[in-house]
Amino acid sequence: MFTTMLTSALRILLTRSFQPFVFEKDSRDFLDYENLKNLGLYVHIPFCRSLCNFCPYVKELYNKEKALLYKEALLAEINLVCHGLTAPKTVTSLYFGGGTPALMAEHLGEIINKLKDYFIITGGIGLELHPDDIDVETLERIKAAGVNMVSIGIQSFDAGCLDRIGRKSDNFQEKIRLVKSMGFSVVDVDLIFAIPGQNEEILFNDIKTAFECGATQVSTYPFIDFSFASNEAPPLSQRVKKKMLKSLVRVSKKLDLERTSVWTFAKKGTDKYSSVTRDNFLGFGPSATTLLQDTFKINTFSTEAYIRSLWENRSPTALTLDFTLRQRAAYCLFWSAYGLQLNRENFRQVTGKTIEDVFGFEILLSRMLGLLKKNPSGYTLTERAGCLYHKIEQVYTKAYIDKTWAAAKQEDFPDRVILK
Repeated sequence: MFTTMLTSALRILLTRSFQPFVFEKDSRDFLDYENLKNLGLYVHIPFCRSLCNFCPYVKELYNKEKALLYKEALLAEINLVCHGLTAPKTVTSLYFGGGTPALMAEHLGEIINKLKDYFIITGGIGLELHPDDIDVETLERIKAAGVNMVSIGIQSFDAGCLDRIGRKSDNFQEKIRLVKSMGFSVVDVDLIFAIPGQNEEILFNDIKTAFECGATQVSTYPFIDFSFASNEAPPLSQRVKKKMLKSLVRVSKKLDLERTSVWTFAKKGTDKYSSVTRDNFLGFGPSATTLLQDTFKINTFSTEAYIRSLWENRSPTALTLDFTLRQRAAYCLFWSAYGLQLNRENFRQVTGKTIEDVFGFEILLSRMLGLLKKNPSGYTLTERAGCLYHKIEQVYTKAYIDKTWAAAKQEDFPDRVILK
């Protein structure tokens, strides 16, 4: 009840409307993105060797024959979405997530080359790595395909924490050192905090170990118990999560790190790995999302339905939200805040308005409350604001993402999802 009330209040305040976010069944083939700036690309690979209970993302056990069918469907979706481009489109980045993208390492070059038929990728190409996939042969193969940034799903170096989320340690430190030795420009290590039984000392040791082994960045995420997950133990309380986040900030200062988002800390002067903080992006694959000027769409969560749709030359889109101006502005504000920066020019490019025109009252109030500081390009969130965002994001995840994903997991193409 509290989460619904909070998200509803924020939605009404930021959009100046009682209108909820309504996703409708809509498989439109045409997407208007040719003139958009700061466009990124995302590709979802749904296959894993084993399935982790804590992971909420679309995944299934790897099957070589199905993976080949999936690859052909993925190439077909790229053609379907991009065939209308009149010239190669410049994009900022390309990220492969999952699942376990390295299970399709032998096909990455073909997928990337297909995307390069339509796009000029000016930034990095990132890929999520499961520790089980880290060996010299796989790393050489993904580098040859063009990948120069990796994110390793370690979650924790502590055996007890790993056991409680159904994972086992397997020479994690050596594997990170191997990745670093291969010359990737970004080595991100994913960690989870607020795992049952975890304490601040364990968390500090996890972060310190990651950087000592060669990480250029650590992404820490609070343990969230999704309604459709099958975790044996619930995450630690919100009070403990907040305490751990404050500890993370203290540790980052002690290690002379740069805080690049609410939950991300990086060595100063290094490139950043971030697949979510993009003004606009195109998503390919089951469950992949696409965010454009006035549209947000979600592909079907079913790999079978995804493949079948592309066999029939149909869009695999399951749900589409058409934004009002203020809804789009609120979405831009929310994810910009995750990166701790509200950039005035980026906001104007997305909405056509200045951030002060749309959210003048909220900006003024936030500055008065010590949540925002003005800078030459816009505004910076303070540490106090980071703690507040940490809490709001988890409420948003439970009220919005959990509800949408649960509906998409139950039906291949739901009729409607209403987020109040």
